[in-house]
Amino acid sequence: MAKEPWYRTAKRWGQTNLVEIDPSRYDAAWWREHWRKTRVQGVIVNAGGIVAYYPSRFPLHHRAHTLGERDLYGEIVRQAREAGLKVIARMDSNRVAEDFYRVHPDWICIDAAGKPYRQADKYVTCINSPYYWEYLPEVMREIIGHSKPDGFADNSWAGIPRKNICHCRHCAEQFRAHAGVDLPTGHDWSDERYRRWIRWNYKRRTDLWEFNNSVTMKAGGKDCRWMGMISGDVLNNSNRFIDLKSILVRTEIVMLDHQRRNAVDGFADNTEAGKRLHEVGGWEKLIPESMPQYQLGSPAFRLASMPAAEVRLWSSSGFAGGIQPWWHHIGSLHEDRRQYKSAEPIFTWHEANEDILVNRRPLADVGVVWSQDNHDFHGQDKANDRTMNPYRGVIRALDQAGITYLPIHADDITAAVGRVGVLILPNVGALSDDQAAAVKVFARLSGSVIATSETSLYDASGDRRKDFALADLFGVHRKGGSHGGQDLANADIETSARHTYVRLSPELRSGLYGPADATAPVPAGSRHPLFAGLENTDTIPFGGFLPLVSVDDDVAVLATFVPDFPIYPPETSWMRQPRSDLPAITVREPASGGKLIWLVGDLDRCFARDEHPEHALIIANAVRWVLGDKSLVAIEGGHGVISSTLYEQDGRYILHLNNRLITAKVPGRQSELIPIGPVTVRLRIGTKKPPGGVSLRVSGDRVAGRIEGTELVFEIPKVADHEVAVVEVSPKA
Repeated sequence: MAKEPWYRTAKRWGQTNLVEIDPSRYDAAWWREHWRKTRVQGVIVNAGGIVAYYPSRFPLHHRAHTLGERDLYGEIVRQAREAGLKVIARMDSNRVAEDFYRVHPDWICIDAAGKPYRQADKYVTCINSPYYWEYLPEVMREIIGHSKPDGFADNSWAGIPRKNICHCRHCAEQFRAHAGVDLPTGHDWSDERYRRWIRWNYKRRTDLWEFNNSVTMKAGGKDCRWMGMISGDVLNNSNRFIDLKSILVRTEIVMLDHQRRNAVDGFADNTEAGKRLHEVGGWEKLIPESMPQYQLGSPAFRLASMPAAEVRLWSSSGFAGGIQPWWHHIGSLHEDRRQYKSAEPIFTWHEANEDILVNRRPLADVGVVWSQDNHDFHGQDKANDRTMNPYRGVIRALDQAGITYLPIHADDITAAVGRVGVLILPNVGALSDDQAAAVKVFARLSGSVIATSETSLYDASGDRRKDFALADLFGVHRKGGSHGGQDLANADIETSARHTYVRLSPELRSGLYGPADATAPVPAGSRHPLFAGLENTDTIPFGGFLPLVSVDDDVAVLATFVPDFPIYPPETSWMRQPRSDLPAITVREPASGGKLIWLVGDLDRCFARDEHPEHALIIANAVRWVLGDKSLVAIEGGHGVISSTLYEQDGRYILHLNNRLITAKVPGRQSELIPIGPVTVRLRIGTKKPPGGVSLRVSGDRVAGRIEGTELVFEIPKVADHEVAVVEVSPKA
């Protein structure tokens, strides 16, 4: 049997990201011992690009400040080889110094006025210039000849972001040859030139990926792969023209650079990123992720230690998404020594439990649809509000409810048939004809789909259709006009433009505790299961965006829109128009089976933006109603902060439970672990029988389980950062 290549076997990585004074202070013996203690199988070592850590023959390849004639990169490579480690040569190649610019000004990005783009004291290089296609390949060949690394990684390899248009002669000539038109003059999504420029830029990055691999494989052998580091943030990839669907099928390993904390996304974001990248690139691939041991707030503090609890929460969230660990320090010497202690317990646990963390198949109840085309051509320059928040809101609602999900690319909807029980399209406004047809196939074969807001109203290029492409499936049709907005509402209490509500049907308040209400109708029928938990109210806050729609006769309207009315002064705050016939939530149950729900009012976007709990409850209720008694996992006692991710291997289930409780003001920051428990888990195992108890791989305990119908029920005493429950099963005799 042939030996597996390094990119299939190296599952734990370390990186001491060298700075220019490190040649004078690098403690080789200490770092080698740290490699051993943290059980790494490979290291990422700074080689060249902006700064060279070896004596390069290229005069403009700037040597590190204290390097002199020393070969620090080569020394570290030799030490890694002696320790039996794989080596990736790290490059950072997207900008150059003043002397380089003076010699090769035509290799630098320029604006429409001919002024070069700069970042601090460096000049930004153009991805279409000879710098990328002639000079850097020669540098990589030199590094291969010098040290024979196993592969290459490149930071910020994709060049200038979308916010800047490069007008250098290389871009102008190559774009005209590709598109037959001149470069766009501005960021105008209605300009066909600009949309062609967007797609061309994606293609150029994919071309570069293939080209660089051809260079390194020819010079270093078939397994010497080049890997541009990839962000886990889909909008960041869009802004850098990195087509995840195209790139991830072309790489053998994904070097994930997904680190920065922000004011919006928490630890759950790391689980989602891992699952989304695996779904596109393949679950057989490894995704090591750069996990910084330094603080990543705003601003970041490169030399200060990240709290150990935060490192654990981020890494364990990554493990749930199929990510592998990669510790990362900036510089080789730190006065804050706390950061050297964080990695060892995480990495030793990973080594001890490697058997359940790779080579497994994901199982999920829900598929959440996304695509970069939707973010680009429907989201455009407001993608965070228009398209990302709806997706984010659905993911958060599912995570909070402990419901298992997988991100499904819009091109892969047909392949989701039989894999998930329900498909959710969170404002996937830009949907191609083929993708819309795939949704209909899914509905016919798997039964149930939930769509929101303006899903399918636009084609893949963002051009508006006359009606939803899914109108015939859901029985919902777009009319002209809308109410509300998609961005944050004006916080001024004098402004009432978004002071809107959703009215639930039927109204129940006449039979509830409270003062007499002459406007309350006699309840007609019972509430739909979507509104379970909302029995004591007839209205819920909205404040979102409502496209105006009409519905077919067989479509039930479960909730309607209440227009805005004054907030202030208090004496004026009463509903001027308490009812309307504008649908906010619709349901269709075709005779052929299945359930079709349209959240016309964007509850998904609202939940991500405003965190009204009612919105998350309705999303979770919709999924539970659709699934009935067929959900794979149910969590009881988790207080809405225990999420679940399920995998299977031959003969066993692997269930990750992650604690999402945070006390920090900024999501993704946390200084201590706060255990949650006890937590009761219901795992649907069908006719299989667990011969023993449930093994808890984090606490090291074993707990008993009981069979209730087709479910295995067991209790976990507590979950600190995470717990992984392993259930061995055998076919029922």
